[in-house]
Amino acid sequence: MSVITMRFLAAAAAAGPDKTVSGGTVMKWIDEAGYACATGWARRHCLTVYASGVRFHRPIAMNHLVEVEARLAYTGHTGMNIAVEVRSGDVKGGRMLKTTECLMVFVAVDEEGQHMPVDAWRPGTPGEMALARAVRVQLESYRTLQFA
Repeated sequence: MSVITMRFLAAAAAAGPDKTVSGGTVMKWIDEAGYACATGWARRHCLTVYASGVRFHRPIAMNHLVEVEARLAYTGHTGMNIAVEVRSGDVKGGRMLKTTECLMVFVAVDEEGQHMPVDAWRPGTPGEMALARAVRVQLESYRTLQFA
């Protein structure tokens, strides 16, 4: 499974005084969707290693429909790079707008927590190829910054 989409209503309990969902709650949803995508691909337990470029475009109002889509974008030997996009909108209107995006890295692990190899993922559509290229460029820029 290289893509997973979670859909649900933003509960009033998730909203703060301004009646929007907190950034921490949105990040929790991102991690859950990323985990489900990574674990589905690896067919074993996975750990979050890295989350980068979390970008909040707009708030999520309580009682809005929320979609959290996690998409496998690139695989290494034991790691999986997952692009996550969050969208929301009024359930009566049907129009969903991007609210948040993030790139995550997960690793597959065995029962002792040791990294395990994952199957290689090959992009099949032009959109998947473009996403894989963008992720590789982003990863390379992080490596350059890390050792600068």
